[in-house]
Amino acid sequence: MVASAEQEHPNKAIGWAARDTSGVLSPFNFSRRETGEKDVAFKVLYCGICHSDFHMVKNEWGSSTYPLVPGHEIVGVVTEVGSKVQNIKVGDKVGVGCMVGSCRSCDSCADHLENYCPKMILTYSAKYYDGTTTYGGYSDIMVADENFIVLIPENLPLDGAAPLLCAGITTYSPLRHFGLDKPGMHVGVVGLGGLGHVAVNTDQNEMQAAMGTMDGIVDTVSAVHPLVPLIGLLKTHGKLVMVGAPEKPLELPVFPLIMGRKIIGGSCIGGMKETQEMINFAAKHNITADIEIIPIDYVNTAMDRLVKADVRYRFVIDIGNTLKASS
Repeated sequence: MVASAEQEHPNKAIGWAARDTSGVLSPFNFSRRETGEKDVAFKVLYCGICHSDFHMVKNEWGSSTYPLVPGHEIVGVVTEVGSKVQNIKVGDKVGVGCMVGSCRSCDSCADHLENYCPKMILTYSAKYYDGTTTYGGYSDIMVADENFIVLIPENLPLDGAAPLLCAGITTYSPLRHFGLDKPGMHVGVVGLGGLGHVAVNTDQNEMQAAMGTMDGIVDTVSAVHPLVPLIGLLKTHGKLVMVGAPEKPLELPVFPLIMGRKIIGGSCIGGMKETQEMINFAAKHNITADIEIIPIDYVNTAMDRLVKADVRYRFVIDIGNTLKASS
């Protein structure tokens, strides 16, 4: 007989979960594994709401497993470490982003690009090494392997740091990889409120004047949208990097790419080494996300507002002060 989510592990946990494709979240009792020798356990204090959380609770990508506890912008304070954990101690400020596991042996893992490992394990709605389902950060406690823990510097506030673990690294990584982080380059970011607000952006009203002036564009839009106007903004040899994930295919116009020797590429979050580098960079330069802190019982309303795109910042759930056990 298969154990229930509340009984499969020894440590009781509480969270908010979606039970079906309605995507409606409500209180949920489940359990976390014991802290293994290479694990870090922490009390969750804040968790950002990502647009992909909405896609997942609705099963719009066809990969969701219910009940589903979302959340991959998770931050808190360490309560326990395993006997073989080397770089993290009780009391440290830490975070977990979009992944909690990988094969640790493929070429991508060897290059610190665990995010491209074919066996990468997502933070929620995936199968962990032991065959159990992973649950995300809309919950009171978290346990993860040390290799997938990010140390948060003391001067970086946890609430403003949480979105950096997805939104931040999702824009930082392509800017670095595609060479768009050089001084003097003209770079636009399309789509705000989700990913785009944590990077440099071009106002929609200035798009016409900006035609043919951009060295690169990071496209964070997760809804279906036309690419022709964006390609038109690029200089010859310009780069359009897709980081949003629309639920339906986009039409790819080939002719303007050929005539301008323009490139469309993609990027998915970043590896663990790069994510730690990004967090340290943010701390050094006092960079945090623009946020609205909300209680957990506002999460369904926040999801609706996110889809309507009436926000230009990131919702962050105050897990530490608002999460209560379900009856």
